[in-house]
Amino acid sequence: MRDGLPELCQRFLRPLALALTMTATMEAAADESLLFRISTENTLSHVQTQTILRFAEEVERLVGPTLSVSVHHSAELFRGRDVAAGIMRDQVEMAVPGTWQLDRYVADIGVFLLPAFYGRQRSEIDRVRDGFIGQRINEQVATALGVHVLGRWIDLGHAHLYTVDRPISRHEEIASFRLRVAGGQANAMRIEAFGAEAVTIPWPDLPNALASGQIDGLLTSHASIASARLWEAGVAYAFEDREYFPQYVPLVSARFWERLPEDVQSVLTSSWEDVVEEARADAALAQEEARLRLAAEGVEIVVPSEEQLLTWRGRLMHIQPDLVQSLGIDPDLVASAEEILSADP
Repeated sequence: MRDGLPELCQRFLRPLALALTMTATMEAAADESLLFRISTENTLSHVQTQTILRFAEEVERLVGPTLSVSVHHSAELFRGRDVAAGIMRDQVEMAVPGTWQLDRYVADIGVFLLPAFYGRQRSEIDRVRDGFIGQRINEQVATALGVHVLGRWIDLGHAHLYTVDRPISRHEEIASFRLRVAGGQANAMRIEAFGAEAVTIPWPDLPNALASGQIDGLLTSHASIASARLWEAGVAYAFEDREYFPQYVPLVSARFWERLPEDVQSVLTSSWEDVVEEARADAALAQEEARLRLAAEGVEIVVPSEEQLLTWRGRLMHIQPDLVQSLGIDPDLVASAEEILSADP
């Protein structure tokens, strides 16, 4: 019995030793995994956040312990205005900021905020952003911010005007309002061309600004209103004039990107591409569903006619040359965009 004890002990100790070794190896791998934090200021229910979560889950599934993936929503890490600077300082590895947050760094991205795009349909905008103009802007963003643009942009959906105490029933009435814009100098200048006052307020501070009367309304989308339940802060009216078409650009820190093995880079690229079409479709559906939700919550929606939108686009176009010059947008790029917009699909 005594002679057999060492062999018996070995039979039990070998698996234990192997388990301890495997645990130590997994812990070491976890310690060596690269931190991959993704930041958004949107809430958990927002369509953009949901897209980012799907992307993160797929990356995590495919790369295992190579990356320690985490999604930080609701401005937990950065507000939208500040996240590009956070990426440049390596304080976060990825973000998907709106185009309106990037024109401070790359003037040409402001082309999508110009009057030429006012009241346009998504299909018209797609022809511009998914072609050579979008590619050229991506290259400029990559250089200016020190980032890798991961792939195609995703949508938020058309932005409109929303007010609290008084409705906007026609364009001439916009002049009497103080309206919040998320960012983008061209957004502010377009609002001011209507005669209104444009102010910038971070999204997390918006409900209090509305409820306290600091502003009369805001420029945003149906889905954003619904995701934050802004009718509870007083939003009661919508003027559905397709001011512009907000889009999000997937940015990854270039220094982080260069640290990744090629196969992991491929996973990130393909995983993002896999969510783009679904994200765009989801955004369109989310806007439709949000519109129904707003109406159900008592928000009155005014829809100007296509003729009215065309008329006011023409009126706004007189400020476009000054906008292009003051914002530093390449006039040749603007001319190319206008040619694409005017061409038959």
